[in-house]
Amino acid sequence: MRWPVADIADAVADGLQQLALADDAEQAVYGFDHHDELGLHPLLQRSLRDASYGVWPEQRYPSDRRSKKRSEGKRCDIVLTDAPHALPLRDEQVKGTLFDQQPAIDLEDAYWLEIKTVAQFEIGGPARHYSKELLSSVVSDIKKLWTDGVIRYAGLLLVLFAQDQLIAEHDISAWHRKCMDRGFPVAPPALRGFSMTDRIGNGYCAVALFSVRGV
Repeated sequence: MRWPVADIADAVADGLQQLALADDAEQAVYGFDHHDELGLHPLLQRSLRDASYGVWPEQRYPSDRRSKKRSEGKRCDIVLTDAPHALPLRDEQVKGTLFDQQPAIDLEDAYWLEIKTVAQFEIGGPARHYSKELLSSVVSDIKKLWTDGVIRYAGLLLVLFAQDQLIAEHDISAWHRKCMDRGFPVAPPALRGFSMTDRIGNGYCAVALFSVRGV
């Protein structure tokens, strides 16, 4: 199968734009961009579910499923199964047995998605660690996707809040160039975005989905 990366980016951007409009309608003091990364995860998950994807948060990486203890191993932020069926992920420990759940999606056919959210401004002013968050910490998520021997379809979803569109697209482009310079297999992004009411300094939300491993 081939995953529609552009459709996934559309689903996230559409869902977030609806949140921005809801903030405006409520005349909220702070918009949804004031949330930290973990606070944004449920909002991103809801956007994808509304687009009929199966959304399975905090799934163990396939290479870490050798341990029978389900609490052990690295976890991926979201694993998607294709719309509109939204089938569950197959349990590898019972695959091929009488307890195998049917129908289900094999791990290698799902889309493994790591999420990074970065804001140029936070409540109180400019985010002190904006550049560091954008240029350094995201790399570890790419490596997790890249080095797993089972995953075939993977991506890194970068949600970036910035003062305006020009800054957002410039910084995303700079980040991608740095990844390429380091030899990481990160494709050019499916890039979406929209203007939002500036409440704490962020007037634009960019959604960039980078395929990893050349898929």
